[in-house]
Amino acid sequence: MKITKVETSKIDKVDFSNLPFGSVFTDHMVICDYKNGQWSEPYIKPYSELTLQPSARVFHYGQAVFEGMKAYKDSDGKIWMFRPEDNFIRINKSAARLAMPELPKEYFFQSLEALLKLESDWIKPGKGNSLYIRPFMIASDPMIAASPGEEYKFIIICSPAQSYYAGKVKVMIAQKYSRAADGGVGFAKAAGNYASQFYPTNLAKQKGFQQVIWTDANTHQFLEEAGTMNIFFRIGDKLITAPTNDRILDGVTRKSVLQIAQDKGIDCEVRPVKVAEIIEAAENNNLLEVFGTGTAAVISEVSAVGFKDKVYDLPTLDNDYASIIKNAIFEIQYNEADDPYGWRYAVD
Repeated sequence: MKITKVETSKIDKVDFSNLPFGSVFTDHMVICDYKNGQWSEPYIKPYSELTLQPSARVFHYGQAVFEGMKAYKDSDGKIWMFRPEDNFIRINKSAARLAMPELPKEYFFQSLEALLKLESDWIKPGKGNSLYIRPFMIASDPMIAASPGEEYKFIIICSPAQSYYAGKVKVMIAQKYSRAADGGVGFAKAAGNYASQFYPTNLAKQKGFQQVIWTDANTHQFLEEAGTMNIFFRIGDKLITAPTNDRILDGVTRKSVLQIAQDKGIDCEVRPVKVAEIIEAAENNNLLEVFGTGTAAVISEVSAVGFKDKVYDLPTLDNDYASIIKNAIFEIQYNEADDPYGWRYAVD
């Protein structure tokens, strides 16, 4: 694999105690090109600008998919990833839905591991510290015909990260806007899914909320996701989340939360969740926790839920499920506990 290194690293100029999420990038990047019906060998080069023509299809028809992953370093300096196989499967699933070519598994892991070894110094040990990994694919051929691209670029960039959210967030239940619809691309990590969320999220922020809990497009009676995360509700001692479908992302963290919760004896239900049910539980003081799950945030706790003209504050608990499960995931990610699930992936 061809690797071109930077002459001088920029790492010494980075304040690792103050890292706004996704704003600082490491020295190198992976690029793999698709032309003439096949992928070329991936290579690593210094992080730099891309050269694309204004007619590149990604700009006009949005053929772009991505993943979110993290690398961690334990107290011995060893690098680990968390369930990367799931991310590989999902980016190809997303690509297929947008009529993009699937990436060979050996190229994905070969380039990913080589990049992480090269950027090892950017991965700081300690809970909360990680290297956020952003693999993505775009249609790059210069053609504005409304049809799938014939040339693509697969790229991996990395960004050192701390905790995604500083504290709990306030969320508002959507009554008009939806994240995805039946038969659409909601299950895929398509770039357009996220762009379409920005406007209603901005409206929520004007009302004092940080995120939106999306409801189904047909009736707005069922809760689906929160912001860019899967969403969990604790009613009494029961943990509830919506099932995945073609509107809801099959989150890697979501699956991990469910597995750990069940193994800890927490009563879990995966079923449609009605807005009315959650509001009734909040009014009866039975809604004890709400939290989002995702790679960037891991688990993001909710302090209050807004619906119509009311805001329902959630209680502060000593042994909340969110903290118990988050700590269990952290212990696996940072190699501080046994991994009975085989989720931890060593970068040797």
